[in-house]
Amino acid sequence: MKKKATTGTSRNGAGESRIVLPPIADLTETLAGWQTVSAALGYDGKAYVLLIESVPEREQGMFPQTELKNRIAYKALIVDPVVPTPYDQPENPSDQVLGEKVRIEEIAIEGESFHYHFLQPLGDELLLVGSRSRYYGRDHYDLNAAVFGRDGSVRRRFLVGDGIQNVQTTAGGLIWTSFFDEGVFGNNGWGRPVGESGLIAWDAEGIRVFTNSEANIADCYALNVVSDEEVWFYYYTDFKLCRLSGPAALPSVSFLDPKIAGSSIFATDGRRFLMDNGYQDRGRYVLLRTDDRGGLAQDRMIMPIREEGEFGAGLRDARGDTLLLFEGGKLYRTTLSELAEAE
Repeated sequence: MKKKATTGTSRNGAGESRIVLPPIADLTETLAGWQTVSAALGYDGKAYVLLIESVPEREQGMFPQTELKNRIAYKALIVDPVVPTPYDQPENPSDQVLGEKVRIEEIAIEGESFHYHFLQPLGDELLLVGSRSRYYGRDHYDLNAAVFGRDGSVRRRFLVGDGIQNVQTTAGGLIWTSFFDEGVFGNNGWGRPVGESGLIAWDAEGIRVFTNSEANIADCYALNVVSDEEVWFYYYTDFKLCRLSGPAALPSVSFLDPKIAGSSIFATDGRRFLMDNGYQDRGRYVLLRTDDRGGLAQDRMIMPIREEGEFGAGLRDARGDTLLLFEGGKLYRTTLSELAEAE
C-alpha cells in the first residue's frame, strides 16, 4: 500500500513542515530509450506521462516550435495508482503491474511530425496538444491538437491556439487551455491570437465553449480544473485566484487574493489552497485557508522532499486537491489533506 505523506515528517524552523513523499511508481525501466515530455493528472485520477523516442533536433539553438524534421514516435503512459489484487490482471497485454502498487498502460503513437507537449484523457480517447501553432495565412495554420484512439490511430485534428501554458480535460469532454504571454499578445504570425483572452474551454471536437472575459490575463500562470463545473486559475498581473463555477458556457465568477506573486501551481479542496511560493522559492509551498471574512490566511510553509533529498526542476501538476511530482524517473503523488495534516 502507498505510504502516507507524513512518513519522515520533521519541523524545520518556524512554521515550516518538511514532508518525505514516497514514490507511487518507479518508471526508470519503462523510460529506457525514451525522453519524458510531460507528466500530468487526468480527471480520472490517473497520471498521464508523454514520452518521445528522441530529443527533437535543435534549430538555431532551439527546439522546433511545431513541425519536427522527421516523423517520430510518441508513447503515452497511463499510470493508475490503484492497488490491484492478485486476481486483478491487466486486460491489455501491454499493461504492467509494478510491485502491486500501480498499473501502467502503454499506448504507442507513431509516424507523427508535430511537436506535442501535453497529454490528457478525452473519454475513451487521448488528447495530445502542442504548445505552439504557427499562422501562415488565411485558413492556413498549424492544427496543434490531435485526438487519438487507444490503438494509437489519429481520429481528428483541430486548432486550440498558440502559446499554450496548460491543458486539462474533464469527464464531460471539455478541453481547458490556458495561455502564456505570447499566446495572449501574439507571436508566430498571429496578429490577433486565438488565446488573447488567456483562458478558453473547447468541446471534444474543438468547438469553443467558453472564453474568459472576467479576468485581465496577461499570462495564465496556473490552472486547476476540478470538474466540469468548477475551474480555478491564477494569473499575471493581478496574481489573483479566480473560480469559475457552474456550466462552462455561463459560469459564476469569484476571486481570492492569496498575496503570493509568481506562483506556478496550486492544489485546492475549495477551502484550502496549497500554492508554490512563487518567485521567491517554487520548491516550497504555502498552505492557505479561507477565513471568516471570505479571504485567505496563510497557515504555514510546506516543503515536500524525496528520500534522496529536495525536489529539483522536475515536472509538476495539480488537479483538485492532488499534487503530482515527477523526478528521477519516479512519480510522486499526494493530496492537500495529507500535507496539511502532517505534523
